[in-house]
Amino acid sequence: MRSSSYSALPARTLRAAVVLALAAGAVTVAPAAHAGTTAPTLAAKPYMGWSSWSMQSSKYPGLNPDGDYSYLTEANVTQQTDALAAKLKKYGYDHVNIDAGWWRDTTWKPEYDQYGRQQADPKRFPSGMKAVADRIHAKGLKAGIYLPAGLEKDAYGDGKTPIWNADGCTTADIVYSDLRTTNGWDSSYKLDFSRPCTQKYIDSQAQLIADWGYDLLKLDGVGPGSGKSGDQYDNVADVAAWNKAITATGRPIHLELSWSLDIGHAADWKKYSNGWRIDTDVECYCNTLVTWENSVDDRWDDTPGWTKYAGPGGWNDLDSLDVGNGRMDGLTKAERQSYATLWAIAKSPLFTGDDLTKLDSYGLSLLTNREVIAVDQGDTPPARPITPSDPQQVWAAKNLDGSYTVALFNLAGSPAAVSASWASLGFTGKASVRDLWNHENLGSLKDKVTEALPAHGSRLFTVTPHGRALAFTGNEAESPANTLAGNASVADCSACSGGKKVGNLYLGGRLTFNDIVVPEAGTYQVRIAYVSGDARSAAISTNGGGATTHKFPSTGDWGTVETVSVPLILKAGSNTITFDSGTGYAPDIDRIDVPKSS
Repeated sequence: MRSSSYSALPARTLRAAVVLALAAGAVTVAPAAHAGTTAPTLAAKPYMGWSSWSMQSSKYPGLNPDGDYSYLTEANVTQQTDALAAKLKKYGYDHVNIDAGWWRDTTWKPEYDQYGRQQADPKRFPSGMKAVADRIHAKGLKAGIYLPAGLEKDAYGDGKTPIWNADGCTTADIVYSDLRTTNGWDSSYKLDFSRPCTQKYIDSQAQLIADWGYDLLKLDGVGPGSGKSGDQYDNVADVAAWNKAITATGRPIHLELSWSLDIGHAADWKKYSNGWRIDTDVECYCNTLVTWENSVDDRWDDTPGWTKYAGPGGWNDLDSLDVGNGRMDGLTKAERQSYATLWAIAKSPLFTGDDLTKLDSYGLSLLTNREVIAVDQGDTPPARPITPSDPQQVWAAKNLDGSYTVALFNLAGSPAAVSASWASLGFTGKASVRDLWNHENLGSLKDKVTEALPAHGSRLFTVTPHGRALAFTGNEAESPANTLAGNASVADCSACSGGKKVGNLYLGGRLTFNDIVVPEAGTYQVRIAYVSGDARSAAISTNGGGATTHKFPSTGDWGTVETVSVPLILKAGSNTITFDSGTGYAPDIDRIDVPKSS
């Protein structure tokens, strides 16, 4: 499950419990290439497909007629498998992921085998899980399955349940003696990997899903994260054990982790898995699949800090892409396109939770746009914001061929124009612009591209420079020529360009760059290098004039430097540029780079 009250689901307590429940909807398990294996690279690119959870979790009329989460049945999986094969397979969608509840009946009562391993509920999946995987494979597709972290309480069996292929080992030998709980719902006992029997239990689960023929495993409720912190909810050892167990099966199984993983353990997720959810469930647990505010729009704030971790072998998972069903999705057309745009430029897995039998024409066009899919699946790097995280944003990535992938977003609730300046990309002059959603060449544009966008609207371009690289003058924040006020102070910073930065910009802390010289008056795209473990704002002004407050996206931790560009009006000759924390907390500043021409 992704977000559902995992142990017992009384009807009206679902929303809160669900949001704390089983998280996203993917399932393909195999040893991560970056974990030191010699197997072919799994997750060489983000996976694509369909997951059951969005429809399971929704209260849209008719989806769950036999009670909450009742949508998940063998018949419905078969129907979606056939539709995926017929409509989306040729575009690269090749996974059918069975999410939470496959071993539980509609009252959430579980089924286990004699070794404490989950078994298909006979009413939901009368043919059994192997037969379901076989049928998915017969369509030329891959099968994904789901499990929660830890030993489920119902599988404990008073500690007397034997462990498969582990003589003398029982469930009492694999958990802590105080039966401490773990995972995002506290639905399992925490596994104690200091005990030799514990790995054997994970081995037995991995061997079972390998024997059934599954290609992806979504392991859910993993912490730190999933709304929990502390040693009790630290499942890094579980993830490492799953990586080891999957490798031992000899079957390439993609391991996807869920939900809302702690970025402080990003290196662990990358070492042991092929993908990790970076955020809460995208579903709203309401009468549609999603809504913009709950929680599609969260991703623009939460994705930037994770960007550097995405790459072949492991990807940042933004959750289901529910843009294909129109009214059932719960979004405007503009919102559906922006949703799909961010997922593509972030290199997220593209798995939809829509009803594939009822895709509308617009939704089908979004899911099958080959140029946009190529951004997600090709060798383009993931994009990140190159402007502050304000209501109007520009995200970009420089591609291997020298072109740029550029996305414009208007996240405001009313129409607005959004511009991407070539100076913020590092060049000047003209560039060819290709509109990827509309398959249209916009010609050669000078200095920038500007679009009038609706509320929550977007555009996506490939920009190919024909001008020259822009020259910049660098200015270090720690320069003795600058003025510090309030709590602001110089600090060491190994990642920073001069080995130092200015930090402690909080509650009135200010940094003023003095004597910033430009040859002529005009608007300059000033590039700001900064460090910020979370999103923080600063008010920026020039020459003592009025300030504009900008929100700086997270760099992921306090040891990583990123850059954004802001337009500043400068006069010919000497200028001052001030960063003021006001009553809040601002990012640490490494340096600013000022173009030599406006």
